[in-house]
Amino acid sequence: MARIVMKFGGTSVADLDRIRNVAQRVKREVDAGHQVAVVVSAMSGVTNQLVDWVRQLDPLHDAREYDTVVATGEQVTAGLTAIALQTIGVPARSWTGWQIPIHTDDMHGKARIKGIDAAAIESRFEQGMVAVVTGFQGLGSDNRVTTLGRGGSDTSAVAVAAGLKADRCDIYTDVDGVYTADPRIVARARKLDRISYEEMFELASLGSKVLQTRSVEIAMNHRVRLAVLSSFKDLPGTLICDEDEIVEHHVVSGIAHSRDEAKITVLKVADRPGIAASVFGPLADAGINVDMIVQNISPDGSSTDMTFTIGRTDLERALKVLETNRAEIGYADLRPDATVAKISVVGVGMRSHAGVALTMFRTLAAERINIQLITTSEIKVSILIDEKYTELAVRALHTAYGLDG
Repeated sequence: MARIVMKFGGTSVADLDRIRNVAQRVKREVDAGHQVAVVVSAMSGVTNQLVDWVRQLDPLHDAREYDTVVATGEQVTAGLTAIALQTIGVPARSWTGWQIPIHTDDMHGKARIKGIDAAAIESRFEQGMVAVVTGFQGLGSDNRVTTLGRGGSDTSAVAVAAGLKADRCDIYTDVDGVYTADPRIVARARKLDRISYEEMFELASLGSKVLQTRSVEIAMNHRVRLAVLSSFKDLPGTLICDEDEIVEHHVVSGIAHSRDEAKITVLKVADRPGIAASVFGPLADAGINVDMIVQNISPDGSSTDMTFTIGRTDLERALKVLETNRAEIGYADLRPDATVAKISVVGVGMRSHAGVALTMFRTLAAERINIQLITTSEIKVSILIDEKYTELAVRALHTAYGLDG
């Protein structure tokens, strides 16, 4: 007998027929003798509708009330899924994130999980029941419902798996695994049988939409084995696991891209200690994550330009924060650009192979694609380019690193 957490995304529970299909998949695991917890997202399109209603009433809405509204989508799905299981003879009970509870911090709309009290689910297992849990939400210290941000149901599922010490967490979605690149862009992209936690974390943080970054981070920290599977096809998926479980490593495992980027250049700030803190401190206080950073010092050393990237949806807020703090920072002007994209190559094999970055630079140069920013880590190289070259860059790099199927 194994203990399994099964997570189903919005497209997997988009209507009643698909919810019935989910119930059948869960029943197969129960019939095999496994203990099962199910984590569900809102039905496809429901969260977008709820968010839209909130924004129509007030674009600068109270984040606590936003969470109250948006969290209802998963509650509907959980109840319907429990009913669907009951109708085919599987004992089941639904639970909201705050009923378990899943404890989070108080950053409404972008809360982070602090811990889970798994006793309620454990008691259901002892009664032979399936626990159906709402993803995407938890309980803040003020006893108000919180939501975890987009993709938060993945995070909920992995956190529940960690709390239950589950043998595996299966993520069912509308794709059948993790590919070497987005197959909608690269026709010859290949599905990976296995990928390490570190590689998946980088791909998720760099634009791959298969899994949410925080979910991979929790899986890596708690060594939760993840499987990405299709809700609509009975095909082998991709296992995300320890590097030691992977026999053959490629130098580059995948190419990720993100169009959700924006660039800001802060012009002519004083080149003195503390200036970076004066720029990035207020952004951090506003909950705006900064990614790539480049600083260029003037020839006489008196001033510097700072260029950095943020999420495109944060651009207007970031500009407002910087304008509010203009006197303290002392910059001459701001130059925003929302027409950029980030392209990244990822692979644990890069640790022991030289020339990976050079291949990237030569390939893009051959396609006459200019590189605006560069960042590197032990297993990835990321560059910022003009958005209009995104697909060309991804295809060219996929071929250059021998990833074409």
